[in-house]
Amino acid sequence: MTFIDFFRQQLEAEGAITRKFLERVPDDKYDFKPHERSMVIKDLVTHIADLPGWFHLTLTTKELDFANGYDQPDINTNKELLAFFDKRYQEGLSALVPENEKQLSEKWVLRNGEKILWEDTKLIVLRSSMSQQIHHRAQLGVYLRLLNIPIPGSYGPSADENDFM
Repeated sequence: MTFIDFFRQQLEAEGAITRKFLERVPDDKYDFKPHERSMVIKDLVTHIADLPGWFHLTLTTKELDFANGYDQPDINTNKELLAFFDKRYQEGLSALVPENEKQLSEKWVLRNGEKILWEDTKLIVLRSSMSQQIHHRAQLGVYLRLLNIPIPGSYGPSADENDFM
């Protein structure tokens, strides 16, 4: 199995789980913030929905410079959220093709103007993008729990889907 095949398999599996979490976010909770240092749920779910697109971004560019802007849509409903996620997910999948395997050892840079925030191989950037999706999805799970919204299972049933707890 190539790395591209592996990432495609993982993006498909994690994308299905992530979509189940995003489906649970109610339209009337986009301003929810569980703690002063936490993100507002609207910003969190927008970031989660965007992350699958980083596979495409990484494999079609050499860098992202925040000084040049990185616009996100103004999402205010679950319908808009899921449409954005589906778009970014399809973009991510579209870049996971065999011919991109040869790029994985190339460097990719995240910067803000002259300040380099991160530099690594595209392989590591893809792995980190997947980890970010999983990490922030778990964070969303905490938000949903605090809102008393049943949490979907990730790698098996959740306590909300099963009476074993």
